[in-house]
Amino acid sequence: MISDTGSGVAAESLPATFAEADVELSAREAAIARGDALPLTETVEAMIALTQGLVAAYIAAAGVKAPPAADADILEAFKVLVKGEPTWNAIRDNCRELVYYRNCINMGRRDALPKVPEKMAVRTARHVYLYIKTRCIREGRLAD
Repeated sequence: MISDTGSGVAAESLPATFAEADVELSAREAAIARGDALPLTETVEAMIALTQGLVAAYIAAAGVKAPPAADADILEAFKVLVKGEPTWNAIRDNCRELVYYRNCINMGRRDALPKVPEKMAVRTARHVYLYIKTRCIREGRLAD
């Protein structure tokens, strides 16, 4: 088993990682509910970082695979997660969607984004959060 990581994520930090992610997601969801405008680029980058943090925390907690480097892209981190476990493909397109948003922004193609991409980024990250959290609960890594 692998106990420490090159990603800077300790296996013991899984509950803290999920708690912090929930706080961040909840704050952005509350802003959306109030009708506040979220800054697109910052929101997309934050949701990618949040998703990557959840993936890295799960890998570290599982202790079976070497976690991705701290500076690894979300898709690189996802490749580590899914290798040998195809059930993780359930969130593959969610990770890709967030990267697509970032790529569209970086290429100046905001016209290629969905109608409310900042809201979709938050909802996509919440979906990944719930999927990984549910798996952690089923595996006994997190309390319900």
